[in-house]
Amino acid sequence: MTTTFKKKLIEVAIPLEAMNEASAKEKSVRQGHPSAMHLWWARRPVVSCRGILFAQLVDDPSSHPDIFKTKSEIEAERSRLFTLIEKLVTWEAGTDDALLEEARREITRYSNDKKVTVLDPFSGSGTIPAEALRLGLDACGVDLNPVAAVVSKSRVEILPRFSGGAAVNPDGKSLSGHQGLQGIASDFEFYAKRLIEIAREKAGFAYRANPDDKNSKKVIAWVWTRTVPSPDPAFSEVEVPLASSWLLSAKKGQEVIVKPIYDHEAKQVSYSVSKPQSPEALENAKTGTKAGRGANFTCLVSGAAITPKYIKEVGRTRGYGTALIAVVEKARAGRNYRAATDFDLQVASSIQPQWVPDTPISKHPQYMGVAGYGFETFGELFTDRQLFGCTTLYDALDAVENEVLEHARSSGMADEASLHEGGKGALAYSQALRVLLTLALGKLTDLSNAFCPWEPVAQCPRNLFGRQAISMGWTFAEANIFSESSGSLATIVSGIKKALEKNSYDQPLVKGHVWQEDAREIRAGEVPYVICTDPPYYDAVPYADLSDFFYPWMKRSLHRVYPELFTTLSTPKSEELVADRMRYGSTEAADSYFMTGMEEVLSRVSHISDESFPTCVFYAFRASEIEADGISSSGWTAFLEGVLRAGLRIERTWPLRTEMTAGLKAKKNSLATSILVVCRKQAAEAISVTHSEFLRTLKRELPATIKELQSANITPIDMPQAAIGPGIEIFSRFKDVIQADDSRMSVKTALQLINRELDDYLSDIQGEFDADTRFAITWFEQNGLSAGDYGSANSIATARGISVDSVKHAGIVESSAGKVRILKRHELSEDWKPETDPHLTVWECCQHLIKALENKGEYEAAILLKKMGPDKAESVKELAYSLYDICSNKRKDAKEANSYNALIAVWTELTRQAASILETDVGGERQASLGI
Repeated sequence: MTTTFKKKLIEVAIPLEAMNEASAKEKSVRQGHPSAMHLWWARRPVVSCRGILFAQLVDDPSSHPDIFKTKSEIEAERSRLFTLIEKLVTWEAGTDDALLEEARREITRYSNDKKVTVLDPFSGSGTIPAEALRLGLDACGVDLNPVAAVVSKSRVEILPRFSGGAAVNPDGKSLSGHQGLQGIASDFEFYAKRLIEIAREKAGFAYRANPDDKNSKKVIAWVWTRTVPSPDPAFSEVEVPLASSWLLSAKKGQEVIVKPIYDHEAKQVSYSVSKPQSPEALENAKTGTKAGRGANFTCLVSGAAITPKYIKEVGRTRGYGTALIAVVEKARAGRNYRAATDFDLQVASSIQPQWVPDTPISKHPQYMGVAGYGFETFGELFTDRQLFGCTTLYDALDAVENEVLEHARSSGMADEASLHEGGKGALAYSQALRVLLTLALGKLTDLSNAFCPWEPVAQCPRNLFGRQAISMGWTFAEANIFSESSGSLATIVSGIKKALEKNSYDQPLVKGHVWQEDAREIRAGEVPYVICTDPPYYDAVPYADLSDFFYPWMKRSLHRVYPELFTTLSTPKSEELVADRMRYGSTEAADSYFMTGMEEVLSRVSHISDESFPTCVFYAFRASEIEADGISSSGWTAFLEGVLRAGLRIERTWPLRTEMTAGLKAKKNSLATSILVVCRKQAAEAISVTHSEFLRTLKRELPATIKELQSANITPIDMPQAAIGPGIEIFSRFKDVIQADDSRMSVKTALQLINRELDDYLSDIQGEFDADTRFAITWFEQNGLSAGDYGSANSIATARGISVDSVKHAGIVESSAGKVRILKRHELSEDWKPETDPHLTVWECCQHLIKALENKGEYEAAILLKKMGPDKAESVKELAYSLYDICSNKRKDAKEANSYNALIAVWTELTRQAASILETDVGGERQASLGI
């Protein structure tokens, strides 16, 4: 087949481990991250998107044989590009103008000054198009969901459009220079404060401290619990609490708990606040009135069990009561906790909201846990005070928008087209600030509803969407939105301002555009698109159901700014591309909908994409999917089937690890959470082949590619995922693979064959090791680290031309009393030195290297690696791959497998350190000639 395009770096090699490390580190960024602007549930790490886009757009050096004529020249240029990517994917690179400009020059050089426009058909929060803009490219985003479209528009349209502009507020005009988003960040903060001032004048009374109590302090939050009538008929008129916890402060030495008190005469429960009087009291407070798993509670009055059935019945018939169990106040240092007063209760009960979002809540039991407890609309998820406070803030947006417009005009901005029409003047700017303020208020509703738990460790309210669901909750915190503590609008505004200041879009020549549309119907652009996207994940979360929480509030605020986005009563659901069994009635129907839809989307992508560039598509595994089915899961195979049926072939797959884990070792030994699939259009001259022809091609071509992946230090745990790319590339280059019964080979069968070839390759490389190591591999595969019969060991040794005594002399096994066993790593000699070992084996080198790594750290392991020399080092790496395969797939020994995986995971760093170690560090003149 003829190739008419130049291979891009992403199709050949990328610095995968550096990208994975940077993506995981980004998860810990708390200040200045774009996610502070508004919640969206599926967020691809910013740094990985930046690195992938760069690698997707620049040529691999092998595509230029006229410039890079030798293998060493190709590797040197590839290494240079890798170094640039490794810098580019750091979090700090997002504001490094010099580094970003260097990346832009590289992209321009490889695109031959051709106009490039990146398109993400599932833009979500807008990360991919936003990073394309940062790299100097035009970018477009499309999303069916109007909430996602607004979030994307803020990053892709609004911020780049007004980047570099001067602040218009009276306090911001004195700013020196207006680089990046400094001006709009200043305005956002100023007008957010004005919004708070205007709303506080009208709604502040609902959040005030008692004016008649001189000792009253500023309230931070009110802590409530839901109540039900006692299930005991003798106490049915008593409202008993369903408290998930009585703990208010978990700070050591400053613990505070709630103590419920039952008044027998009044038949009422009241609540006091105090320090726990004993360790037992503290422990009991942690579980409240819960009495087991799920929604099982105990009536604190009668001791009767409160069953889930009873609780749900109360919720569906009469609804839950609420009890104010504590008030949290601002103190000089930390928090002050007290019991509720009559004033607190009177204020809470006297408020009447002027508007209630009446959008129905989906009945999806997996993601809408509240639906089973009688909650029908999203308005029911708020207290009256929360509805009143939030609505007042939203209503105050009109006055603030008018102030922005007036100040913008007086600052000299022309009063031209609206934001929706592409305007850049005073009118558009005032609407842009309204959008940003609306996002801030959207975050506020996530923190100001009746399902926000009180966090006793941080001593603050937690947001509703701590996970991708609306779960039923029993104890909740009602934050003072007008305070300056956690849960307030002021805190949210501070976070968004930092996000604006930390993101640079000072690219006046680039254009960003986002629109709402079904990805199956995207129109072609003026120029073909470079496609990079993160589509829905098979049967993962139906985000349309969840985003209905934000939609009515957003519609109330922005229906005039973006009229095309808010024409429906709720977010579109029937067109959402997700295999939702609840929505489509059965697993089969949901699977069919997803596969057909994904094929339609990718067919459309193939039609509108620029053939000069590959298409990059993310696929994210859920943890349960990986554990249950690994890489043969139904979602993954359905996705690949959709890719191939859309007329695309797969060039590469890269395993991406983007989640934080408990520690370095856990991260290195965790399976990649996503796979990046790199595709090209299927060649028109593709032919059909037989099963045997495909298998022969696989055996001929796959081993060389696997060796390349090993050279790139792909960890053993990720190797099956990485090998999919070149394996499926072979499969997808053919029109069809016809099996013996004339049926078309499925993707699942192809994946099984690819995995089998990977196993065969790892087995074949064993023949290149020394005889003692080959004996140890076979013995380990059969017996692990347990003892076995000497006769069996002797047979294995004889077949390899050695004796058991030879393996014993090499320091690999112990042989006594007719038994043989492999020495465990802690039993290996402490003073072993590879440079003086007269019977040096690859097995010994590998085990000692892991021992040094685990017990002494990377530097000592690097010294040992340098002493081994380059030939043994390469053999050790190949042995680690082979032993991981044996431990993981044959012996099912996860702990031992992790040791080999961890060695490969740090191999790049070990070799880097080894190359920089001086002769004096390894001891002796002999090592001066050794290099890695």
